[in-house]
Amino acid sequence: MTEFTAHISPIVLLDLSLLTMLIIVAFAMLRSRHLFAVVMLSGIYSLLSAAFFVSLDAVDVAFTEAAVGAGISTVLMLGGMLLTARREKPAAKDRAPVALAVVLATGAALIYATTDMPAFGDPNAPANDAVGQRYVEETPNDIAVPNIVTAVLASYRGFDTLGETMVIFTAGIAVILLLGAGSGRGGRKVVDRAPSDEEAQ
Repeated sequence: MTEFTAHISPIVLLDLSLLTMLIIVAFAMLRSRHLFAVVMLSGIYSLLSAAFFVSLDAVDVAFTEAAVGAGISTVLMLGGMLLTARREKPAAKDRAPVALAVVLATGAALIYATTDMPAFGDPNAPANDAVGQRYVEETPNDIAVPNIVTAVLASYRGFDTLGETMVIFTAGIAVILLLGAGSGRGGRKVVDRAPSDEEAQ
């Protein structure tokens, strides 16, 4: 088995650019007090994630992220905004050291776990050496579906796909129940408060 050496390629630079934009958009969502802007930024985040999945050759996941994250989820959140004001209420400026410590510890553990992963594109990696090859060779015999991606989504991981569909269905029903029947704002009046001088700056 030959040793695989990863090289810096244009695809890697593209991935780093997409990850950088994802981080910038995430911080922008955290800093914004305008709920409409947060919803739009979340849609942009989903589109960037879909582009990142495409660069990783996970086109099926990219389609799902674009359709669900940037499409359906954005529509559901815009519908849910009908029940709320357009600006977030000012939060107390108390520090949360425990929450920050948990986030930093979790992030450090995830980053440490990536050091044990095979290099990107390594042909000797388990996913490329055995699992992926088995799907390519055995799918035509196991399932009468010519497209391997369709076979994986609809048969091999059919229960997972069914679960994802149920999540979207449940979210849609929840938004409909929140909006209320026969009323665009759920039967109650929502008034936006005037932003303070500090928030307006």
